Amino acid sequence: MAKLILVRHGKSTWNATGQWTGWTDAELNEDGVAEAKRAGEALRDVKIDKAYVSDLKRAIQTLDYMKETLGDIPTEIDPALRERSYGIYTGKNKWQVKEEVGEEEFQRIRRSWDHPIPEGENLKQVYERVVPYFEKRILPDLKAGKNVLVSAHGNSLRALVKRLDNISDETISELEIGTGEVYIYDFDGEGNIVNKEVRASNPNKGKV
Repeated sequence: MAKLILVRHGKSTWNATGQWTGWTDAELNEDGVAEAKRAGEALRDVKIDKAYVSDLKRAIQTLDYMKETLGDIPTEIDPALRERSYGIYTGKNKWQVKEEVGEEEFQRIRRSWDHPIPEGENLKQVYERVVPYFEKRILPDLKAGKNVLVSAHGNSLRALVKRLDNISDETISELEIGTGEVYIYDFDGEGNIVNKEVRASNPNKGKV
């Protein structure tokens, strides 16, 4: 039995201001540091053999703070795990955009599976880079019995959870992963999921 542990980075400076961050390299703020440390504490009982992390600072910082509790972990950094690029919306305040475009279009921009984003990515495009990376790099570790931690972002993890939980294109918009939340999947030796749990649940999910 092996564990796949997914952790969304703690709250960043841009999360705090409601700005769409995407590939902008924002850092954790004070709340985000606390969330990262809480995620580490939530995994104190789990031995982790390998970590994979996005190349963006907020994901790396989250893993570093977790390591204060978990100890040193062999780590691979890769841009395949990056947050979604928000294109022309990068840096804009999402709640102001909501007022400008209306609720329906806002939800398409924010959560739709394949709504086009000018100069950016939709979730389908994120899926097309995250899932092949998972299947090539991470799944073999799980099949070998290793416990693996992934420190990444709301949308790169939503894409991966879509694959893991077999969520439809129509209902993936309902999935919210809070900053600092921990998803744990148990895999058997054939790469099948046999159990799932959520730790360090964030009651403010969807509000940043």
